Amino acid sequence: MKSVCNLAVELIKSRAAHSSAAARRHGAEMCKELKTKVLCLTSPNSCGPSVRPESCTDAAEILSCTVKALKEGHVVAVPTDTIYGLACLAQNSDAIRKTYSIKGRNGQKPLAICVGEIQDIYKYCKVMVKKELLGDLLPGPVTLVFERSEVLNTDFNPFTSLVGVRIPDHAFMRRLCQMCGEPLALTSANISSHTSTVAVNEFQELWPKVAVVVDGGPIGDQSRLGSTVVDLSVLGKYRIIRPGCALSSTVDVLQHKYGLSEDSGKE
Repeated sequence: MKSVCNLAVELIKSRAAHSSAAARRHGAEMCKELKTKVLCLTSPNSCGPSVRPESCTDAAEILSCTVKALKEGHVVAVPTDTIYGLACLAQNSDAIRKTYSIKGRNGQKPLAICVGEIQDIYKYCKVMVKKELLGDLLPGPVTLVFERSEVLNTDFNPFTSLVGVRIPDHAFMRRLCQMCGEPLALTSANISSHTSTVAVNEFQELWPKVAVVVDGGPIGDQSRLGSTVVDLSVLGKYRIIRPGCALSSTVDVLQHKYGLSEDSGKE
């Protein structure tokens, strides 16, 4: 069976001379668009209409496809426990730049890292709290901010000594991080300053710019608030950077269980 790209070339040849340039552009766009794989963790019917979903719906095969794309330096779109995200390897400087370009994101706005296990946090962050505290908040809809370690890519958020780390309460994302064996850079799957997305069809304009779109279906939390971001880089203190979707429960753990006090920044 001839590929869609070959059919596009035949279409170009059959057009009249005066429209050949437009046909070439159209054929090139078709080939470029079809480089994006749309992989459905749920039923194929949940995939959006702009790009034909791939045949593989098995979770193991989707993980393999996504890991391969990440290892090749591509950016992928993935579900999390809060909103859809764009991910790439945090240790790959070119992939980091691609992520900023895709989003149109200000280069001075940081990305978070995403890891699969609590012990991974200690490799990339200088942790100032008890391990039990990490276990009470993670996996979950919380981003914890610590001083970064020297192991982390120097091109990743080079303007700050801090880094936010996530372990989403999402089986696919945790396994993806484990299979990659290194942290993912993670940010929301939307154009910068636009509304966060909870379904893949909501960011279709980004599909041609990423290698893989993993459709995990609609995100259960429809608040679109994203994770609660809390700075734990100061011993005995916490500072809320973004309230997010889990503010109350997070503060309850920090204050009442571990006795941390809020850092107002006025001292």
